[in-house]
Amino acid sequence: MKQVKVSSSKTIYNFSKPYIIAEIGANHNGDMNMARNIIDAAIDCGCDAVKFQSWTPDSIVSKEEYDRNQKYNDSAKKHFGSLREMVDKYYLRTEQHYELEAYCRQKNIDFCSTPFTNREVDLLEDLNVPFYKIASMDINNYEFLTYVAQKGKPVILSTGMSTLGEIETAINVINKAGNDEIVLLHCISIYPPLYEDIHLNNITMLQQTFGYPVGFSDHTIGYSIPLASVALGSCVIEKHFTLDKDLPGWDHEISANPEEMRIICQESNNIVKSLGNFKRTVSAAEIAKKDKFRRSAVARIEMKAGHIVSDGDLDFKRPGTGIQPEELKYLIGRKIKNGIPEGELIKWEHFE
Repeated sequence: MKQVKVSSSKTIYNFSKPYIIAEIGANHNGDMNMARNIIDAAIDCGCDAVKFQSWTPDSIVSKEEYDRNQKYNDSAKKHFGSLREMVDKYYLRTEQHYELEAYCRQKNIDFCSTPFTNREVDLLEDLNVPFYKIASMDINNYEFLTYVAQKGKPVILSTGMSTLGEIETAINVINKAGNDEIVLLHCISIYPPLYEDIHLNNITMLQQTFGYPVGFSDHTIGYSIPLASVALGSCVIEKHFTLDKDLPGWDHEISANPEEMRIICQESNNIVKSLGNFKRTVSAAEIAKKDKFRRSAVARIEMKAGHIVSDGDLDFKRPGTGIQPEELKYLIGRKIKNGIPEGELIKWEHFE
């Protein structure tokens, strides 16, 4: 079973305790005090890592795209101005990366981020991030994948919008660069997706097809779907995280709040513990329940000495400390040695 060490203290594999990433992204809204508060909340919930996004106004958006998005038609007031104005406000400055990484190191939670250009990879390399997270949009950006893979750190690869062939090609590109420390994330790049479009069984399919650890990058509302993914062996849960779903900004509405994230962290651990193995096992505590919960033979009627026992003379009731139901055939036709009152537990010594 392929294992990947995603941090100094965490090695993951399919069906391991999941590595929980609180995806802050741009939910800091350009406010470093808010960013620190979200980090603190993620720690309180039990997350293993917080993740940001490393992009600048010229990293991923072209002039044509900016020109096409001059104004948001937003009655819910989640956005403001133009796309360019929002990008300018929300992008994480270089010095802010260092500030937040130092804060995470002080608080003992992993700092990570998604880069979108080689320049941002170099920045994160200088910050010594434990792994690189590749966004779904870059799964066919082969020169970029090669540049990231050559850093020699684990690559966590989201697979949203991708065919199986595209996933295979991306893996081959990373392998060719000398890196086989890969974690795949099943992902649906819709915010939020319809339930019927999620296809959680793809987690099992990806595990069996490629042999790498597989996690889940979740864009659903709430916590039920990421928890369900853990039952399928998801070893990473990446979930957008906010302090308040009603805050303005791109992702707050589809993010988990602290109450939901706490449930994801706590219950995912319980799910992993409860999965156990494929060997039928009866615990000592359950074995001890047999005497109390199972049935024993009792006299349905009063039976005097010399009575020949028939099927209608017997019943089976708790406790299970006497003659068991599967031993019925050894009772029929036998002669009572001593009388047995109605309702009394029958013992072997009652018979001749």
